[in-house]
Amino acid sequence: MSALILALVAGGVVGLALGALGGGGSVLAVPALIYLLGFTPAAATTASLTIVTVTSLTALYAHARTGNVRWKAGALFAAAGLLPAAAAGAAASRLPQPVLTAAFAAVAALAAVTMLRPTRAATGPAAGVRPAKAAGTGAGLGALTGLLGVGGGFLAVPALVTVLAFEMRAAVGTSLLVISANSLASLATRGATTPGVDWAVIGPFAGAAILGAWDGKRLAAKVTGKLLRRTFAIVLLAVAALMLIDAVV
Repeated sequence: MSALILALVAGGVVGLALGALGGGGSVLAVPALIYLLGFTPAAATTASLTIVTVTSLTALYAHARTGNVRWKAGALFAAAGLLPAAAAGAAASRLPQPVLTAAFAAVAALAAVTMLRPTRAATGPAAGVRPAKAAGTGAGLGALTGLLGVGGGFLAVPALVTVLAFEMRAAVGTSLLVISANSLASLATRGATTPGVDWAVIGPFAGAAILGAWDGKRLAAKVTGKLLRRTFAIVLLAVAALMLIDAVV
């Protein structure tokens, strides 16, 4: 199968996850780039950030049109992660590739577990949020984005629900704002010169992901969120196991 077709198929799946769940797509993008398209782990994280940025911005626009984005709270949450994202992005290229692969496998497994756990509903008003806890969570998500090239939406959504007391729809929409900001900050330090990044492949991948994000938003309105989360969680567990084996063998 040609690289173009693989990029289109993988991009569609990544966009579907981002549009439907507000996260999870980037955790699939990196292994797809490594194992299907031959990218190195460092190049894959840079490419993933590019794909996630443009896809998240597209999905953010779609959610904003339906009023599912809390701009002020989301911007404050994202701001805490900008510097950690930039610093981690600069450090990522200096880490050995097996370390990056193993770390990514751990994050993918964490994402799967997070998606399988029941979603905790908001129990109080956002006014009760502890600023220090919100800032710490935002900083952690930023560092994760910069280091591993993942948007962190699979962690941002439950964090926005539990830390900022958002309802689920607002958490999904607002997580896309956080993902976009963190990804842009990390890309600013990485630049577009990482060896092994094939921009002719990334373009079709990103285009398919953008289209998939719109389909994902429509899918979320028709299929229960529980079924979607379980499906992606199973896929992520398989990906995590394969990447961990690859890192240690």
